[in-house]
Amino acid sequence: MSSPQYKPFTAFNFQVEIIPDGDRSPLVSGAFSECDGLEVSMEVKTIREGGGNDRQIRLAGPSVWGQLSLKRGMSTDSAALWDWMSKSIDDPTLRAEVEVVVSSSDHSGESVRFQLSRCLPIKLKAPPMNARDGMVAVEELQIAYERFTIKFPGAST
Repeated sequence: MSSPQYKPFTAFNFQVEIIPDGDRSPLVSGAFSECDGLEVSMEVKTIREGGGNDRQIRLAGPSVWGQLSLKRGMSTDSAALWDWMSKSIDDPTLRAEVEVVVSSSDHSGESVRFQLSRCLPIKLKAPPMNARDGMVAVEELQIAYERFTIKFPGAST
């Protein structure tokens, strides 16, 4: 019986899908060169017990979720991201689902999929205007999210 073969994920091989509430198709897909902020941490509550000077009790506190930062969006004639930001300013209850999909190294399928829930755009930055540089449509997009889950292809949930 052979042991399973594990392949490393290649961080530069990813796609981002933003799906606003009520829509079935992504607003944008695979348009960024950098993605950062997939993180979660947990606050720890420390309790000291009288007479127990040699130890402390650690209790799990609330979880804190990161903030997704997408940089250098590829040039496109679509204003979908700007429209999404504008609609979110007009109606702060609007949310979206965002999925960051890491492809396998041979591009034959997915290695992992991060599914971010109840996302809200919080910063959208245009690129600097410089005729000598290659133009991108979006310099930076930051998205707050309430939670994320990780899905591996073929794994049971």
